[in-house]
Amino acid sequence: MKKIHTFEIDPFNVTFEPLAGSTLSNLLRLLAENRFHISPIGIPRITYSLFLSTIQSPLNVLERRYFNKNIKHQSIDKHPIFILGHWRTGSTYLHNILSQDRRFAYPTTLQTVIPALFLKYGELFRPIVEASLPPTRPQDDVAMGADFPQEEEYAIGNLSPFSYYNGWCFPKNMEYYNNFVDLKDLKPSMIKEFKQVYLDYIKKVSFSHGHKQLVLKNPSNTSRIKFLLDLFPEAKFIHIVRNPYHVYLSMKRNIEKEMVLYTVQNPPSWEVFEQSMVNMYRRMFKQYFAEEKLIPEGNLVEIRYENFIENPVKQMEIIYQGLNLDDFDKCRAIFEKYVDSQKKVKKAVYSIDADLKNHIYDELKDTIDYWNYSV
Repeated sequence: MKKIHTFEIDPFNVTFEPLAGSTLSNLLRLLAENRFHISPIGIPRITYSLFLSTIQSPLNVLERRYFNKNIKHQSIDKHPIFILGHWRTGSTYLHNILSQDRRFAYPTTLQTVIPALFLKYGELFRPIVEASLPPTRPQDDVAMGADFPQEEEYAIGNLSPFSYYNGWCFPKNMEYYNNFVDLKDLKPSMIKEFKQVYLDYIKKVSFSHGHKQLVLKNPSNTSRIKFLLDLFPEAKFIHIVRNPYHVYLSMKRNIEKEMVLYTVQNPPSWEVFEQSMVNMYRRMFKQYFAEEKLIPEGNLVEIRYENFIENPVKQMEIIYQGLNLDDFDKCRAIFEKYVDSQKKVKKAVYSIDADLKNHIYDELKDTIDYWNYSV
């Protein structure tokens, strides 16, 4: 009889729960979408989230009024640079290096955890956010901090249901939330609302950083190119590709280490999660390959994780040249200093036997063959 792989969850580990930064209206909407199905393991987490969301609610209203009066009707003159790539492809490292160029700005962890009130009340909640963050990410050895670059997907999930990570909080409904990655099977009204939520948030981040050009890293954006170009026709894109065998193994670790800190429901077995993971991978790249041709010539650079890890600064030079970004030579020393500071970061080591190798190939063979990878 085949053994079923289940997850170990500490229900009283509540502070890493992303729903705690949600607006109260969004949290109630998510609960209604999931028919208020909270498992016993999720009761401490949802209680903690409802408590914090309720406290934040009046301030969210005040900040929204401030936004509508001062920011909503402003335009973003410098269209963003989007870092694309499936989860676990090195996009965070790339985001962190590119963010060393002070011409650019980015959403911080603080701004993604409490996206509805960070402009006027972020410092009030900073101690809570900082106390909730471990020194390093649960899934790897990468440092965390309230002011570090972070992916805006978390902010979208705290402002609306339109986020992949809501499927980790409510895994019994994860296939529904996966639709917000490639925007398939959605009503036009939902896509319209999603665009408005996304654009409003980007305007807030831009305003908070003095309208610098934003660098945005979000794996979900890999299959949203048309959506992003509709908002920002002059946007530039960097796509980082990694060996699909290694992505599979690293993503498995990510789910085992991080999803268990988010979920408020008893998650399905790993086998169910795995099928959802590989289906999402296929959907993402089917959409990416269909839409990458929409990017104007000169606005897309694709690099490989393996080359990037071997020589990050050289790959940054390729990116700057490919996207026609000025002043790489002025940034070289800054990039080299940052890369040197990260040499002590430990990388996970994985093992793979023949059966698992064959299984991964069967699931992800299209991209393995397309990019000519071996194990």
